[in-house]
Amino acid sequence: DIDLVTLIVARADPPVSATPEEAALLRLCAAPLSVAELSAYLSLPFSVVTVLLTDLLARELVQARAPIVRQKVADRNLLEAVMHGLQKL
Repeated sequence: DIDLVTLIVARADPPVSATPEEAALLRLCAAPLSVAELSAYLSLPFSVVTVLLTDLLARELVQARAPIVRQKVADRNLLEAVMHGLQKL
């Protein structure tokens, strides 16, 4: 499932047969971008970008990744280890 926060990354350069929109998507996705960002950069509706991405996914030209979920509260042990490491500097 593709939603607004799905991260998309290109797996290949745009092929000769790519449409201008597909080529633009592949160039933008050299680094992972969310579907919302792609939609905004290309000034295309989310539904259009989803259709383009579905085709690119089927041809294995892009890879979809789940967004990175960050913890709401930092791990106390990690914070203490960082603090002690900084104090040793």
